[in-house]
Amino acid sequence: MLNQYQCKYYRNNETTPFVLSVIIPCFNEEATLKTCVKRLIEIESDDTFKLEIVIVDDGSSDKSRSIISELDNDYPQVTSIFHVKNQGKGAAISSGIGHVTGDFVCIQDADLEYDPRDLKCLLGPLVENKADVVFGSRFTSNGPHRVLYFWHYMGNKFLTFLSNMFTDLNLTDMETCYKVFRRSIIQKITIREKRFGFEPEIVAKIAHQDVRVYEMGISYHGRTYKEGKKIGMKDGFKALYCIFRYNVAYTPFPVRLITAMIILFPLFVFVILNFMK
Repeated sequence: MLNQYQCKYYRNNETTPFVLSVIIPCFNEEATLKTCVKRLIEIESDDTFKLEIVIVDDGSSDKSRSIISELDNDYPQVTSIFHVKNQGKGAAISSGIGHVTGDFVCIQDADLEYDPRDLKCLLGPLVENKADVVFGSRFTSNGPHRVLYFWHYMGNKFLTFLSNMFTDLNLTDMETCYKVFRRSIIQKITIREKRFGFEPEIVAKIAHQDVRVYEMGISYHGRTYKEGKKIGMKDGFKALYCIFRYNVAYTPFPVRLITAMIILFPLFVFVILNFMK
C-alpha cells in the first residue's frame, strides 16, 4: 500500500496542478466541520493539486450554517450551498455535484470518520489514467481503525456481498463514503436517492457503465451514536431495496434467483422454527 501521507501527483507529469472538488454534505456537524475543512486545506499545501470545496448544509439546526458562512469568507477554496430543510445525504451530494468544476470529485463526510490525508493516495490511479473511479475500503487497510459495532460490520459485509452479486464487481466496502470520480463520470449520473441509499445507487450506476474501477485501503475513525452517528437499521433495509432497484434490469435471471434464495431461506427457517414450538 502507498504511504498515505506522501502521495504526490501532477496532471500528465506536468507542473500544472489538477483540481480536486470535494463535496461536504453537512447536517448538524458543528463540532467537527471547521476541523474537517482545515484538514482538507492542509493536504493542498504541497501545491501538487488545488482544492475546490463545496459545503452543502442540509437544513442544520445547530451552528453549522454560521460556521459554513465563516469558512466561505475565510477560504477562497470554499463555496457554500444551503438547503432550507433537511432532505438527506444523497440530496446534499446531488446539489454539490451540480456546482463542482474540478478534474476529479469526491465526497467528504463532515464528521471526520474519514481522514482527508487518505484522499491523496486515492487520487493516484485517476491521475495516472488507470482508473475512472476509486473506492476507499475500510477493510483492506493496515491503517488505524476504531473498533465499534459488530453487527454494523456484518451488515456492511452482507450488503457489499449482495451488491457484488448484482454488479459483478469484487468490492470489499460498497458502503464507503470515499468514492473519487472523474467529474465527467459523476456529472452524467442522475442521483435519485435522497438519503444513505445514495451509496448502493451510485455503485450500481457506476458498475453498469464502461468505466475502470479501483479500490484502495483507507483508515477509519468511526463514531458511536452518542457521538452523532446517524445511519441506522432503517437505512440498511433501504440499501437492500436500492441494490435490487438499481441493478435488477441488468442482472441475469440465475443471479436474481440465487439472490432471492439467499434472502428468503433464513426467513423460511425462522418461520418453520416458530411453528415447531
